Parts: sequence; structure tokens; C-alpha cells
Amino acid sequence: MNYELNEEQNMIQKMMREFAEEVVAPGAIERDKSKAFPETIFKQLGDLGILGLPFPEAYGGSGADTISFAIATEELSRVCGSTGITYSAHVSLGGAPLNLFGTDKQKQDHLVPICTGDALGAFGLTEPNAGSDAGGTETEAYLEGGEWVINGSKSYITNASYAQVVPLTAVTDKKGEDKEITSIIVPRNVEGFSVNTPYDKMGLNASNTTELYLNDVRVPEDYVLGHRGEGFKQFLITLDGGRIGIGAMAVGIAQGAYERALTYAKERRQFNRPIGTFQAIQFKLADMAMKVELARSMVYKAAWLKDVGKSFKKEAAMCKLYASEVCMDICRDAIQIHGGNGYMREYEVERFMRDAKLLEIGEGTSEIQRMVIAREIGC
Repeated sequence: MNYELNEEQNMIQKMMREFAEEVVAPGAIERDKSKAFPETIFKQLGDLGILGLPFPEAYGGSGADTISFAIATEELSRVCGSTGITYSAHVSLGGAPLNLFGTDKQKQDHLVPICTGDALGAFGLTEPNAGSDAGGTETEAYLEGGEWVINGSKSYITNASYAQVVPLTAVTDKKGEDKEITSIIVPRNVEGFSVNTPYDKMGLNASNTTELYLNDVRVPEDYVLGHRGEGFKQFLITLDGGRIGIGAMAVGIAQGAYERALTYAKERRQFNRPIGTFQAIQFKLADMAMKVELARSMVYKAAWLKDVGKSFKKEAAMCKLYASEVCMDICRDAIQIHGGNGYMREYEVERFMRDAKLLEIGEGTSEIQRMVIAREIGC
């Protein structure tokens, strides 16, 4: 196996690290306080060609691989989790379903603006009564006069306020307990479709997370994504890819917390010496460095498997589960190393921990990941 990044991946890593440090990092603390969405940052990312990074050049993308997407997500998350999750969801939840299942016309109409930065990507799956049980979808759609009429609601949807369209799942037929679930592309400005005020969250405060309401929303029959009845299969495939993004986010946040703790341990003096010379601190930092490296390797493996067309469901679940859980461990230890200062916003590690907690929940909780892994190993 070759663990060396290729020339293009190295270039993307260098560019994204410079962009993250020079453009994203300076306002991260203030955006967390004010909950201001980083619109200007995403306009710049669009200009750089990063918003369409893994999508075909024919639709305005850059034609890069999944490892490059993971690298970009990691570098953004290393300084600002809100920017990282906005980017990850834009690509893996917003753009990916259109790229995987859309017709050429649907891609020209809806994927191109996502790649160029004219719109952000979003995907409507979760509902108040359909979280871990995504198959419990209650939003319904029926055909009338050549149009889908959609009624229902969606919750915890990322980027919806800045999307032009939101592909979402709806029940299009029922036979007893069995549901036919279909993905339908819904323009955000259509009558009867409303995006509610963003949630008041624990972390990731500068990201856009909203509720969606659909009241007799009408869209043309050919706005089905893929084929009728394939929505359940589509969102499972979409979530597999999305878990690589969450894993990359976790690696980035963990890397950022570890770097701050390492720097602080070298500078902070107690008992007439830097605290980094004490074995208790050294062991914490050694474990943090090891966990970050292992998590990154797992994310890259899942991304590589996806890029070469091999099954990656198990590896995506593993990387998401492991990276998100060790990220929380690393953030907690980073705060402990900072002592009282770690509890203060100006040192940033408390924000990293607040942002990290969502990663154990979104795109399938840790418990769901263990269920996926158990199925994949034959339990």
C-alpha cells in the first residue's frame, strides 16, 4: 500500500491549509458567538473550485477524488467545525445524490450551481419521528395532474437556507406496513415550501441547520431523483459517502485540538518548567497524536475504497465511529491540558469539544454505526 499523497492531493492540502489559516480561522470565535453564517468564505471556496471538488468537470466540478474531499474537509474543520460541516454536507449530502442518481438535465440544472458556488447543497432526510429509523419517513407525496403534491416536514437539515433545491424523501405508496420511499427534487422557492428559523444549538453555531415544512407543495412528475421507489436505497448509499465526510471532520477537529494542546504544553509553565515536560501531560499528548493518525488512516482507507469502486460501507461506518469518538476524547484532553484556560472561549478548545459532539450523532449515531458494522461482519 502507498500512503503517500499524490501531487494533486498535496496541492489541495497545501492550498486548503493556507486558506483555512488565513481566511477561515481569524473569524471563527466571533462567528461562533454571533452565529453568523460564513457566506463570504463559501463564495471564495466556489471561486477556488473547491465546492465542486469531487464532481465531474462536465458539471462544473474539479474531477478530484474522495481522498481530496476528505483532505479539504479536514483542513477546514481543523480551524472551524461550522465551516467544515457546511462544506461536508454541501458535497456529500447535497451534491452527491444529484451526481449519483440524477439525469443529465437534473445535473445541468441543479448540480452545476452547487459546483460553481451559486448555491449550497442540502438533502432532506431526517424528520421529527424519523431519526435513526430513517425508514420511518412520514412526509407523503402523491401524483395529481402530472405533479407531485408533497406534505410533511423535515428536521435538522444542513444548508437548506442557502440551497436552490432540496432533494428530499417522501412516501409515495403504502401497502400495509411497507412503504415506497422516493427522492424528489424540491426547489426552495416553490409555493408551500418554507424553511424555518435555524435551531439554537450546542455547537457548530455558524452552520445553517433548519426545519423544512411542505404544505401542498407541487413539483413536476419528472423531478423524481433516479426512479420512483428507490429513495430508501439512495439515502443509504448517500449516507455511506457522508460518513467519510464526518470522519474527515472529526480528524480535522481532533487535529486542531491536539495542536493547540501541544503548543500550550510547551508554553505553559508550572513548578518552574513547561507542563509538557511532565509525564502525565506527555502521555496524554502521545495518545492524542496516535488517535489522530489512526483515525486519519481509517478515513483515507474508506475514501480510497470508494474511489476504486470497492465496497466501503463497513469502512465508512468504522471511520465515522472511531474518528468521532476519539475526537471527543482528544477535545476533552485538550481542555484538561489547558486547565482553567481550556474552559475559556479565547483558547478555542472548548468550542472544538462543543462542535465535536454532533459527530457522534449526525449521519447515524455511534449506536447505528455499530449496527452497520455488525451486519457487515455477518452478525
